[in-house]
Order: sequence, then C-alpha cells, then structure tokens
Amino acid sequence: MAFDDIKNTPKLGFGLMRLPRRGLLTDVEQVKTMVDMFLGAGFTYFDTAYVYPGSEAAIRKALVERHPRDSYTLATKLNAFLLAPTEKAAKKQFTTSLERTGAGYFDYYLLHALMENNYTRYDKFHLWDFVAEKKREGLIRHAGFSFHAGPELLDKLLTAHPEVDFIQLQINYADWERPSVASRANYEVARRHGVSVVVMEPVKGGALADPPEKVKRLMKQHSPHMSCASWAIRFAASLDGVLTVLSGMSNIDQMRDNLSYMKDFQPLDETEREVIRQAQEIMGHSSAVPCTACGYCRGGCPRHIAIPDIFSAMNKQLVTGQMEEAKAAYAQAAPQGSAASDCVNCRQCERACPQHLPITENLKRARDMFGY
Repeated sequence: MAFDDIKNTPKLGFGLMRLPRRGLLTDVEQVKTMVDMFLGAGFTYFDTAYVYPGSEAAIRKALVERHPRDSYTLATKLNAFLLAPTEKAAKKQFTTSLERTGAGYFDYYLLHALMENNYTRYDKFHLWDFVAEKKREGLIRHAGFSFHAGPELLDKLLTAHPEVDFIQLQINYADWERPSVASRANYEVARRHGVSVVVMEPVKGGALADPPEKVKRLMKQHSPHMSCASWAIRFAASLDGVLTVLSGMSNIDQMRDNLSYMKDFQPLDETEREVIRQAQEIMGHSSAVPCTACGYCRGGCPRHIAIPDIFSAMNKQLVTGQMEEAKAAYAQAAPQGSAASDCVNCRQCERACPQHLPITENLKRARDMFGY
C-alpha cells in the first residue's frame, strides 16, 4: 500500500497479544465488550498471531462470529522459529489460523518477528513464496512482516522483497534512538522503500503508561487530564506513513482511555513534541530493564523462569525506588526452582528476545538485588 492509500485509515489498532484473562483462560465476555466499543468508535484493525495463546480462538468468538466480515480487518502472523521445526509445520500455521479464527481470509498476513538469528529460516522454508501464493488465491489481501533488528537488515529484506505491502515495526518515543531497537532508523528505511508502517509496542509493553516520575510530572503539567499512554500512542500515530498503531489493550478501562483521544485523533503539535523530546532525554538516563513483556523468552526456558515478571519487579526498584513492592512482586514471580539464581545460562531466552536484551546478565542483577 502506498502512503496515499492510508491517509484516512483509523489510526488505532486493537493488539490481541495481552487480552484480559479470567484465571488461565481468556475472558471472552470482556473481549466482546471491548470489540464492540472499538468497532463502535469507527476502528477496524485487529492484530493477532498464531503464537499468541488463545488469541485467535478468542477473536473468533468475540469478533468473527458476531460481526459482518466487511466491518473489520484482521491480521495474523506465521512464526517460523517458535513451534515450527519443519517447513511443513510452518506452513500448516496458515491453515490452523484460518480454522481458529473462522475469518475465511486475512486482510493482513505477516511473517513474524524477523531478526538476525532467524530471517534465513523464512527463506529456507520458502515462506515468502508461500505467502505470495496465498495472496494470489485471495486468502491474503495484504502481505508483510514484523521486524526486530537493525536498519541494515531491514533495507536488505525490503530490497529483496519489493512485493511487501507493509511492515510492522517497534516504534515508541523511548526507543526512538535506542541502538538495540533503532525505531527511528528502521522507520526511515521503511519510508525510503515506500511501504506503510504498522506500529507495535507504542507503549513499550505498558512501561510508557507508567513512566518514571519525572516524565509523569512533565506530561501532567502540560495536560493534566491526559494519560501517559496517550502521549506514547499519539507520538507514534503522528508519524507520516503509519497505517495504524497497535495498542495491546487488556481491559475495558484501557479501551475507553484509548478511544477517548484516538476517536478524533489530532497529531502532536510543536509544544507537545517538545514535551516528548524532554521525556526522551529523561528516559535516556533511565536504569530500567527495557523489557516489553512479550513473553517470547519464556517458551524454551528449562527452569520455567518468569523472566518478564522478574524484570517488572526489578523496575519497581530501579525506576521508582519501591523496594518493598519490588520484593513482593519478585517473590510472586520467582517461586522455588524458578528464581533468577536458577538460570542455567543456556541463553535460549536471548536468542528469542526481540529486544536483544542481555537477559542472563539482568537475571544476575535480579539475583543480586533480591538475594536468590
């Protein structure tokens, strides 16, 4: 899709990675309410993936079986390095996703989470050609990929695959200049190649909904009634060439907040951009572990360590100095046998991490901080 095709596209997308839960199961009734609110506000873009537990089945019940097919657009993804040991297994994900969602076809289909240590697997399994074939068959309307690496690889992939309609990039104001994420540099590569951008992690896994206290004060001084999350999402949505900004909403209150400022979206003005620039400077000196809680690190951990939860506990101390709250959160996240000190340094978590975090080093920091 060229940029001219997306000027009037609603800028908010419903990311289905962090759906509300009731115990171990997705709270489908709450998701139904959120879906109806989202569509009622004029938004249409829903984003799931084969590897998001329960997500595709939940959206079938909450969306596909309750609303006309032409009233929404649905995106899902094929992941060739998680749960896909063979080419046959990787390609079967497409059929399984169609069965789970009942959608009939996908408006947007992505090769999932390409980065330095896995992108050749998508070539080895002939998945670019596979997606092109499904597009010719009418089972995919727009094809793209999500990406977690640097601008050199992104330029290489977009040069090799000019057929790509869009790309999904991690873009948020905290990571705009962070070398390990390279939000700005990757965004500029996408612009040069003329592909539309879907933004993921605009709130950095929820971290920018509750940023450091100095950032909160800065934003509240300017706009007392606007949430910190609204600044993050509007920053991403204000960029040229953005198709939509995904927000991984986990409850009705988050949906209500996002709709309050995105229904009649206004790009950041120059004064607001200056607030963002000041926030970026503050965040650049943050000692927080920049984990987005995507959970990819957990799947193959031999000790079943809840890595994102441990990092979240650490950040309570590192960012806000809440040591007692940090200790309580760590105790809940790290039961006997699955604490930071139980890490065996296999580093599979680091190979799976889209943020390229030094996870084992940070687990050692957690061990030293909490004593086990």
